[in-house]
Order: sequence, then C-alpha cells, then structure tokens
Amino acid sequence: MVRLSVLDQSTIVSGRSPDASIRESIALAAHCETLGYDRYWCAEHHNSDSQAGTAPEILIAAIAATTRRIRVGSAGVMLPHYAALKVAEQFRVLDAIAPGRIDLGLGRAPGSDGRTAYALNPRAETASDQFPADVRDLLAWVAGEKLVEGHPFRDIRAQPSGPTKPQVWILGSSDYGAQVAAYFGLPFCFAHFIGDGQGAAQAMAMYREGFRPSMDLPAPHAAICVWAMAAPTQEEAAYHFRSREMWRLNRDRGIFTALLSPEEAAERTLSDSDQARLERLRAGAFYGTPDVVAGKLNALAAAHGVEEIAILTTLHDPEARRRSYELLARAMIPPADPTP
Repeated sequence: MVRLSVLDQSTIVSGRSPDASIRESIALAAHCETLGYDRYWCAEHHNSDSQAGTAPEILIAAIAATTRRIRVGSAGVMLPHYAALKVAEQFRVLDAIAPGRIDLGLGRAPGSDGRTAYALNPRAETASDQFPADVRDLLAWVAGEKLVEGHPFRDIRAQPSGPTKPQVWILGSSDYGAQVAAYFGLPFCFAHFIGDGQGAAQAMAMYREGFRPSMDLPAPHAAICVWAMAAPTQEEAAYHFRSREMWRLNRDRGIFTALLSPEEAAERTLSDSDQARLERLRAGAFYGTPDVVAGKLNALAAAHGVEEIAILTTLHDPEARRRSYELLARAMIPPADPTP
C-alpha cells in the first residue's frame, strides 16, 4: 500500500489576500491529519505572485503546534539561501516543539528568480556549488555530531539537543538531487509536478544504484510528488481543473500569477496552440473521480517503485481542495485500526 502525504505551496488565489493562504495551510494540515495522511510538507518560494509560503520553518512551527500525529516538514528549504548552522538550529527547535515528527526536506533550486536569490544571499551564484558540503555539515549539526576533522566549525553545536532529530530528505526534479541523496544515504523525493515526470525514471534509477546505506537509512527510500485532484464527478473535476490549466499555460511562459477561479479561467481567449497544449496537459494530468485518480497514482508508484506519494492540490475553492484530499484518502488510505 502506497503511503500518502501532502505538499502545500500556500498558493495565492485571485480575490483573496495572500496572507489568507497561510491560514488556509494551517487549517488544511489539521484536516489532513484527521484523514490519515503521513506527512504535511510546506514549500519555499520567494518574490512570487503565485505562492505565499516564503518561510516554511515558521509555518511548520504553527502546524506542529496545532497537530498531534502527522509529520510536518519542508519541501523544501532551499539551502543555498542560508547558512547550514542556522537551518540546523531552526529544525532542532522544531523537533523540540514536535519531537520525532519533523522532516527537513532540502533543495538546491532558488525557488525564485536570480535577483531575489541574490537578495537572500549575496553568495547565491556560488552557494549552490557548495550544496553537498552544506548538506554534510547540516547532517552533523542536526544529529548532534561533530563536523569533519579539520573543519573550522567542528566544535560548534546546534541547540537545542534532544533524544530525537528531524528526518532529512533530499528533494529534486533532476538526477542531481538523486545523486546527493544516494551519496549521503538519505530518502529522496522527486518533484514530478514540475516537469510532468520528465527525468523521473533516470533519477530514481541513479538514486537506487548509487545508494550508500547510512545509520538512519539502511536501504533506499523513494517518494514522488504529484499534482492531483479528485472530485465526485469527472465533470466537476474538469471544472476545477480549469484553474490549473490556465496557471500552467502562464507558468510555461514564465508568468507567475494568482490562481484564477474556474470562471475566470474559462473567460480567457486561447490560441490554437494553447488549446493543443491544454489537450496534452489534460491527457497526462491526475484529475477526475477518486477511483480514476487513485488508479493513476498507484500505477505511477508501481512504475517508479516508490513507497510514498506526496500530493499537491492547488484549487481556487478551499472547500473543493479539502474535499479532494478527503476523497483520495478514502480511496487510498486504509482505515485506522479501532482503538482497543
């Protein structure tokens, strides 16, 4: 049975203030916990009119403090923006808030444009080259261990220490992240939703072939993150999918805007080439009735041999979004054992 988790980008939607998206994320996390999802991951984007989640570590703290069971984490922290020590300290604090429930997903991409990346870190142009070394140092600090022999920061510790620690993941949409995860013996999640799965098979193969067992993970553990949405009928699913269609057309042109309502999306005039692109998008998309979407997700998991799927659902209507996660949970998550 495939385990289900959630990726939340705190999507900005037309007609509502961006700050409302953060509160919707907190409410959705509590809802998904009741539905049996394993993890709730918060994304990081900057200077965007599409996503409001600029500080996942703060959102994680709010969600962790208002939930009891579900794992909460980042997908991910864009490490080149920050000092590894500060990230380790932040997530050690998060682990103290919710011991044993914190995931630290790391990415190398900027999650923004080049100018914004420079504003976050003036070393942005070269920081990504240091990603493997920063991951090495962060792993030591998160685990409460000394850094490698001869390191100038070898004796610095990341507080607060405790009996548990965050679980570190590597996230990516190419084989680079897969190789880093394999080298350090970490779990790996492939961002299928970014490029509609292009490169997924190669990345997964490289991850498994190059995996080096670690103290925390003796064997490879792979997940895949997919945009998916379920509705009671195919017609209703197609109606809500209009928002995603228009957003994707804009994104592919380098335009990042608030998510339109289905009605607003339907009013846009499209060229013949746009219509053809939408037909290709619809053919490969994961939307429809629960059984249809569950079947596609299970087939995808089997094709890539993954143990987990993280579901990203961006809809204009928050109730339709909540219902989508509920329908997929009913279709794919086994009922919990009754309390004795």
